[in-house]
Amino acid sequence: MKAALFDLDGVVFDTEPQYTIFWGQQCREFHPEHPGLEHEIKGQTLDQIYDAWFDGPLKDKRTLITERLNKYEEEMDYLYVKGFEQTIKLLRSHGVKTAVVTSSNQAKMENVYHRHPEFKTYFDAILTSEDFEYSKPHPDCYLKAAARFGVNPTDCVVFEDSFNGLRSGRAAGMTVVALATTNAPEQIAPLSDEVIKDFSEYIPKL
Repeated sequence: MKAALFDLDGVVFDTEPQYTIFWGQQCREFHPEHPGLEHEIKGQTLDQIYDAWFDGPLKDKRTLITERLNKYEEEMDYLYVKGFEQTIKLLRSHGVKTAVVTSSNQAKMENVYHRHPEFKTYFDAILTSEDFEYSKPHPDCYLKAAARFGVNPTDCVVFEDSFNGLRSGRAAGMTVVALATTNAPEQIAPLSDEVIKDFSEYIPKL
């Protein structure tokens, strides 16, 4: 392993339950005919959610939802996934390059930096939605991260929790470790090389 590439929500931070609450509120308001929709859209980018569920007569609601989301993210608890800090310190001590590869935007990351001043010290690179031409499950984001470090995709390990993220890492030709923080282990196993519940018992192959 020459580079470890981490998704953000559900991998570095245990934020997915909070997003489920937020989207549950929006879906019950705008899509009462589709109960449980908040669980179906997990791991999708905001643009993907908007294109699929807030187009046509609901397109004018996007601005309102974005404003609500920005305010919600300012107040969120950004708690590290169990064992993450110990794991990334171990990787870095062995010379492994580390990067966040997230569909989150810079505004969201400013909230993260405010809550966690130490965050940037854990990563050699932080790639956000502004850095990518295509969203997950396209491999573009992970291939760009490998290129940033000048390493081959086969020397990279991707840590992901969502179906689109797992597919992105797999399409990039990288080793994929799936975290069962968002979806059931049996659902994500076919898209990964290894499944872990969190980082507390993860032993990296250095």
